[in-house]
Order: sequence, then C-alpha cells, then structure tokens
Amino acid sequence: MHSKLNPRFSIITVTYNAGKVLEDTIQSIVTQTYKNIEYIVVDGASTDNTLQIVEKYGHHIHKVVSEPDKGLYDAMNKGMKLATGDYLCFLNAGDSFHEDDTLQLMVHSITGNELPDILYGETAIVDADGHFLHMRRLSAPEHLTWKSFKQGMLVCHQAFFARHTLLEPYDLRFRFSADFDWCIRMMKKARTLHNTHLTIIDYLDEGMTTHNRKASLKERFRIMAKYYGWIGTVAHHAWFAIRLILKPEK
Repeated sequence: MHSKLNPRFSIITVTYNAGKVLEDTIQSIVTQTYKNIEYIVVDGASTDNTLQIVEKYGHHIHKVVSEPDKGLYDAMNKGMKLATGDYLCFLNAGDSFHEDDTLQLMVHSITGNELPDILYGETAIVDADGHFLHMRRLSAPEHLTWKSFKQGMLVCHQAFFARHTLLEPYDLRFRFSADFDWCIRMMKKARTLHNTHLTIIDYLDEGMTTHNRKASLKERFRIMAKYYGWIGTVAHHAWFAIRLILKPEK
C-alpha cells in the first residue's frame, strides 16, 4: 500500500568552481517526478561559470547563497539554516539522484502514517559520464542504528536523509569527516530509522587525494573512539591503529 504522506525535501548543493559537474546534479533534481522539493545552492564565491549555471536554473532554485566560507562543512551549515523541509539531503555538485522517480519511490517505501526520523539507502559509484562503475564498497545494513557505524560509514552521507526536527550543525573541528560525526549524532537522536531498500544516489568517483584520505581516516578514528570507546575502536581497526602508531603522519 502506498504512503499518503507528502514530506517536503530540502535538497542542498554546496558548490565551489563546480561548473563542469553542476548541471548534471541540478538536472537530476529538476527532473524528479516528486515535486515537494525545496532546492538550496550554497556557493563559496566561485570564479568559474558555476553561478551562470545556477542562474540558468534559477526558477527551480528556491535559495542561493554565494559568498566565501570556511570550507565544505561551514557551507553545509549555512544550507541547513536555510532549510525548511521535513527532510534534509545534501547532494553535492557531481552527485545525482539515481533515477527520476527516486524521491517518489522513497516516499512510497514509507509504511504507516508517521514520517521516520531518518531515511536511508544505497549508493552507486559512477564515472564522469554518469556510467555505473560499481556499488559502494560498504552497503547499508538492514537495520541501521548509531552503533552500526562502528564498522565504518555504512551509509553514504548523500543517501542519509534526516528529519528537520533532529538537525544540529556540523562540527567544524573536523575538516574531512564532520559528516561521519554528524550522522552518528543524528542516529543517536532518532527513534525510527527507515531502510528504503533503494539505490538513492549516483556518487561521482573523484578519488580523494592520499593526504586528505589519511587525514580523513585519522579524524574518523577519533570520532569512533569518542562514540564507541578507544579499546573497541582499536579492536575494530587494529591494523589501521598500528599503522598510525608506527607511521604517524608528518
């Protein structure tokens, strides 16, 4: 039986000189068959053609901010403050919804008359032409809880939709993994977490630089130790922990 619920989705795209990939992201939003959407673009004062593309789709975009920021998570916090929908979704420039009816299918997957606190699903990795490469290495568990992330970030941030009532800002002390910390905080507050059993996002395979990857892993380790305890985290990531101890980053 299909849900009679009609939640509003606040979709936020954070951009900075993203002219090459932004249009595909916007297209995947404006072609959604589900129309109860609020679309917000937060730009870090781009110097390429990003803002011309934003202007081209202006009638589909509800709010635009373009000003310098203190990085990705600062920009995401700005977007969060502007959001008024029932659910928040961050769809970064280069990422897209998997199908034109993805949001419609997500809503249809909800049973009962109450909106779950969190909706989540799977992520496909695609190349620059949008061609499918493979599913994300970590897949979403059947039943997600805040303890699930002991195993790592099992749900991609873009495929994790939190209710507006849960929202708190990203912790800017984390430069690379604030989304990991934020998702755990959202899950700790949530009463109901709903697995849509859908592939929600096509994630652009960019390949983070090795330096950022190392810094990101160190941050994740700190975040896991904070929530799950140091001993448990070391036990789960013994090899990673040993590497950090033997070869600390310069």
